[in-house]
This record gives sequence, C-alpha cells and structure tokens, in this order.
Amino acid sequence: MISKDTAEHYLWGDRCDGWHLVKQPQLSIIQERMPPGCSEVRHFHVFAWQFFFILSGIATLEIAGDRQILCTHEGVEVPPGVPHQMQNDSEEDLEFIVTSQPPSHGDRYIVQG
Repeated sequence: MISKDTAEHYLWGDRCDGWHLVKQPQLSIIQERMPPGCSEVRHFHVFAWQFFFILSGIATLEIAGDRQILCTHEGVEVPPGVPHQMQNDSEEDLEFIVTSQPPSHGDRYIVQG
C-alpha cells in the first residue's frame, strides 16, 4: 500500500512537491502539489505519454499553444513530442496526479522562446 504520507518525496520548481506513488521502469505515477502562482517550464518529452488528473484546485495546462482549464476530477492526455506547461493561476493549492509511460524523468526537453 502507498500513500502521500509514505511515498518517496521530492521538491521541484519553486515551492512544488512531488510524491512517487509508482516508480517502475515502464510506468510512473506521481502526485504533485503546486502552490498558487507557480508554474513549470514549457517542455516536451520524446518518449513519455502523460495523463494529468486534477485532485483539487484549478489547473491551467497549456498544450501546444492551447490553454486548457482543468478543474477537480478532470484530466487530459499529452502525447510525446507535444510542448506543454502546467500552471496554477488560482489562489489555492493545486494537487494532481501525473501518469507517465515510460517515466518522464530524463526525458524532458525545455522549449526555448
């Protein structure tokens, strides 16, 4: 059994948290917390197919130039090679699950400009 309380924790970006719920060679499931006003850098993955699912809060997810607003219990897929950027433009913490197959660590390329 795994939970946020027992999972491997790491910090990323500016004040963001991640918890590895599943960390296998072919599958990664991470719960993340993004405080208000935080964002990731715009990037893409060559191999990883990702699915973002919002647990609480409101996410702004830019995918290939299209901004999508995701609310609690909504999700979206991001195929490999597609630039994307998660942001928390709200005034509340954003918590979400990101599933990556294969895992996205080491497969992240920042988009310039």
